[in-house]
Amino acid sequence: MFFDLLIKGGELIDPASDRHGLFDVAIHRGRIAAVDREIPTTAAARVIDATGQIVTPGLVDLHTHVYHHVTYWGIQADPVAARTGVTTWLDVGSAGGYNLMGLREFIAKPATARIYALLNISSIGLTAPTWELSNLAYCDVDLCCNMLDLNRDLVLGIKARIDANTTGPQGIEPLRRARVAADRCQVPLMVHIGQGPPAITDVLSLLRPGDILTHCFTGGTMRIVDEKGKLLEAARRAWDNGIIMDVGHGAGSFSFEVAEQLLAAGHRPDVISSDIHQSSILGPLFDLPTCMSKFLLLGMSLPEVIRAATARPAEVLGLQHEIGTLKPGAMADVALFTLEKGDFTFYDVHMTPRSGRRWLRNTLTLIAGRELPRLPDPPSAPWIEPGEGQRALQMHGHTPDRWQTRNGPGQMGQNQP
Repeated sequence: MFFDLLIKGGELIDPASDRHGLFDVAIHRGRIAAVDREIPTTAAARVIDATGQIVTPGLVDLHTHVYHHVTYWGIQADPVAARTGVTTWLDVGSAGGYNLMGLREFIAKPATARIYALLNISSIGLTAPTWELSNLAYCDVDLCCNMLDLNRDLVLGIKARIDANTTGPQGIEPLRRARVAADRCQVPLMVHIGQGPPAITDVLSLLRPGDILTHCFTGGTMRIVDEKGKLLEAARRAWDNGIIMDVGHGAGSFSFEVAEQLLAAGHRPDVISSDIHQSSILGPLFDLPTCMSKFLLLGMSLPEVIRAATARPAEVLGLQHEIGTLKPGAMADVALFTLEKGDFTFYDVHMTPRSGRRWLRNTLTLIAGRELPRLPDPPSAPWIEPGEGQRALQMHGHTPDRWQTRNGPGQMGQNQP
């Protein structure tokens, strides 16, 4: 067979196929056609030299917000996809029943990136920063189920943000309604946690195998560890019973302290996701590869980290034969990275610093075998003001763009002010 594209000489890490080493990847008509130790350059119309780079499946980000210009949190996916290696985006709850069709027509349909969604149990979605579940009239189970049934190619589950601000006086009732909708539609339910009430035990009692607890390493009062840093028994049972523990870093939902406590006890997250949105993209999240780099410094291996951002989220979505893998026949969604070595300071959402020696830097992103052009990020939404910590990160150069600008591709990274 004569291939359209050959990626040659890179270190392949594809946890879904348990393949790790120097392999060439051939692409034909938008799909992976062959993976082998030595594919001749004469067998392809175009060759990408990946020598010295890491070749992975396109990243699958299980927690994002990309409903831009309509909702408070939404960013544009394509510019970020091209510079991060994220090829599949799950928008979680930006759209509710009343505005889902806008997400389909104006965001998912024209995007180059693959976009799927979880439908908010609130019919108004995330139009505002929060409060969408404080009025039970918006928690319309019938509308939610009807819209999901009409859009099953786009909508893969249901989302509910459960915390004191979002639910207000309604407590756990919005989650009960989300549970009814998920059961009726036979789809997974993703639940956001943060500052209670409600209590984390009340949330966990309503989750079922295959559901997703996002912000699992939150430092908020709904954290899944006790005051001594030990995993709560209710969380242990949920995890053992098949609840997916998802990072969802965001701007307020990742604590180094909690992550260190859990990883020290052997509890690794099932999925590493970004919760990228209008605020978190300014730092200290920045993007999914930066988030993945934090788990390298926490002690996870590179294949473990890549699995948690490719194969595992693809399995959670039920799309493991199409995305999150470089097996022949799968979609040719591919990401290339260099593993930069240096002295990097990473921060959690509380601006707690940790020093790391490795940073994943994306160099190329392909979707269905086509290279995504690098585009400038659009400006922040008018209502977004960087916080004090975000301004300090920019001022002192503790940001991935500064690391790259100062040192150039493939060179030693230093981020000292």
